Amino acid sequence: MNEEIQTINLSDYIQTGEGGTALTYTHKNGQSLAKLYNPGFEADRAKAEFLTARTVFELGIPSPRPIRMITDGQRSGAEYELIKNKRSYTRIISQEPHRLEEISHRFAHMAHELHAKPADTTRLHSYKQRLERFYRETDKVPDDYKQQALKFLDTVPDTPRCIHGDLHIGNIITDGERHLWIDLGEFAYGAPEWDLALLWTMCHNMPDDRVQHIFHITHDTMQAHWNLFFPAYLGTTDAQAIADATHRLMPYYAAKVPYIFDMVFSKPMPDVALQNIIKRF
Repeated sequence: MNEEIQTINLSDYIQTGEGGTALTYTHKNGQSLAKLYNPGFEADRAKAEFLTARTVFELGIPSPRPIRMITDGQRSGAEYELIKNKRSYTRIISQEPHRLEEISHRFAHMAHELHAKPADTTRLHSYKQRLERFYRETDKVPDDYKQQALKFLDTVPDTPRCIHGDLHIGNIITDGERHLWIDLGEFAYGAPEWDLALLWTMCHNMPDDRVQHIFHITHDTMQAHWNLFFPAYLGTTDAQAIADATHRLMPYYAAKVPYIFDMVFSKPMPDVALQNIIKRF
């Protein structure tokens, strides 16, 4: 697997996908998929994602084989094995809505299995430490929010288990036989609540137009997905147990959202939004 950044000719590729931070292109030879981050994202981030994807692949976690780091001269990214005839879990739900329960339950199984896997802490980053650096080294939130976040982070266990970092149904693809994790730039080790809290806010707080743009389903469908996923992940349908588990996610959500917002939009969250979210600590 090549660690040198290689320049590609984009005319050799066809755009086949669009996410919140990147575009994907299929090579005309039908063998590889290129992911290029949107303009404004640093080349170091693309390199970090590639190296993390290589670690994940070598740990035996089901994921496409990473091939090389690339640039089109303006944007940075990486090239991966093309999974032919693949669909994301999101695409399956949008095209076959009657399969929502099946896919949500399978996704819960995949997530539970991932979170049970011991992480190689010598090759993966601590998600807790990543967020601590965000709050200590940047000035993206008011001081009261920063202090609340750091106080909470002091209580969070640095669990040596794998987490995806960007856990949602758009980040698993299948060719009907294999089920593979993709978009591994935020992959790390830590408490599973970091993953679950992000999924919760995507399913509950993301505006409908953005949900439809990224996931090709409605906000109501995302909420229905959560209501199927979370009991299956927890292994219980007891309403009180589910409510208690959801409540435990809230401070993780509050600590993570400003970091994600800055990463996606390259700007701080509005103060009004932060003052509502700070109540979740």
